[in-house]
Amino acid sequence: MIFGRLSMRWIVSVAIVVVVAGCTLPGSGKRRPVAVGCDSPGVTSDQVKLGLVFSDSGIGSTALSSARSGVDARINLANAEGGIHGRRIFYQWRDDASSSSQNALATQDLVQQESVFGLVAATASLEGSLARLDAQGIPVVGIALPSWNRYRNLFSHLYMPSPGTVARYIQAHGGTRIAVVTTGTVALTMETITQYKNAFSALGLAATDPIPYTSSSDSPQRIVHQLAAIHADALIGFTAPEDLAEIVQAARAASLRLNVDVSLTGYDKALLPAFGQALAGVSIPVYFRPFEAGGPAIDRYRDAMTLYAPESIEPDQQFAMLAYIYTDLFLHGLDLAGTCPTREGFIKALRSVTDYDADGLISPVDLSTNSTQPLDCFAFVRVNSTGTAFDVVHQRLCSNGSESLPPGNESTSTGRSR
Repeated sequence: MIFGRLSMRWIVSVAIVVVVAGCTLPGSGKRRPVAVGCDSPGVTSDQVKLGLVFSDSGIGSTALSSARSGVDARINLANAEGGIHGRRIFYQWRDDASSSSQNALATQDLVQQESVFGLVAATASLEGSLARLDAQGIPVVGIALPSWNRYRNLFSHLYMPSPGTVARYIQAHGGTRIAVVTTGTVALTMETITQYKNAFSALGLAATDPIPYTSSSDSPQRIVHQLAAIHADALIGFTAPEDLAEIVQAARAASLRLNVDVSLTGYDKALLPAFGQALAGVSIPVYFRPFEAGGPAIDRYRDAMTLYAPESIEPDQQFAMLAYIYTDLFLHGLDLAGTCPTREGFIKALRSVTDYDADGLISPVDLSTNSTQPLDCFAFVRVNSTGTAFDVVHQRLCSNGSESLPPGNESTSTGRSR
């Protein structure tokens, strides 16, 4: 299914700112003894109950349709490996309909009526709930925006990617004068663009003021004319991928050569049948190990998706992976909280982790500082020349230009510029 325009614009806002007991998979851990009963909400002698809140309807629903499969895969994998401290994990879920007010009701119901230990959140609509959840000391793991970094109870592997890393990528691939194209003029997007322009300037790269593009009323040829007039040799799109596709296609038709095109969203195979040819050569940052890079961590994820989320025909979906990582992060905190976990113990223990890597799916992050420090190292993929697949360009590029991989992730070599 191809994402609708509203869904993809919702992804832009996130990206710019995002049971079979007794069975094991390769790399599984040892079984743990069953723990005694505890007094914490959602915790009994043999199980822990979590809450999942995500946008199953509304503007974000198409983009997030695979998220629950990722949660199922990771929880059922944990249960197959013996649970956490001998306790099986299960969850109740609620749909927030992509609405802040509905999110507040959903989270309140999970906490008060279902008495869940904590929440996994695959939604961008948490804003109206976070202050209350923080005051109550409820652990929350999931999608996070930079403005949410004041909440001590909230955890994510990504709040904000480093604009400097994107600037370094553009420089390495021949960009010197960068055209900045946007969908709309949302204040948060404009603030983010300023950060990117500062990063470009720090490397001696020139960048235009934002060039707004609305496909329903604008001509892509008009944008291309502007690009030619300013002698742009690079393009970065704070846009829905289909909008960028129209501009890139028009640039080719006008024989305007751009050394590098970057879209901040669009790493999804579902886009390629309709937009792949137009997006051929476009690069996209990826904040986890790219599916195409393979390796043990990706194999373990795919095996879990196949065994425990069979309704997901295509496991290589970014929001299935992100939800899998969020769930893994929650389970990691639960493990660190000990045999009789408390919410406060969970928050304290997880906040002290300095090298979380989701079992090799992401570059190590320091959870004690990452809410205020941009993610410095991440991957880049590029739509191949036929528009049928993604190629890995860099498995791990950092803002200082280094490409070193974390230990244990050296199995696949990186690609190079076209």
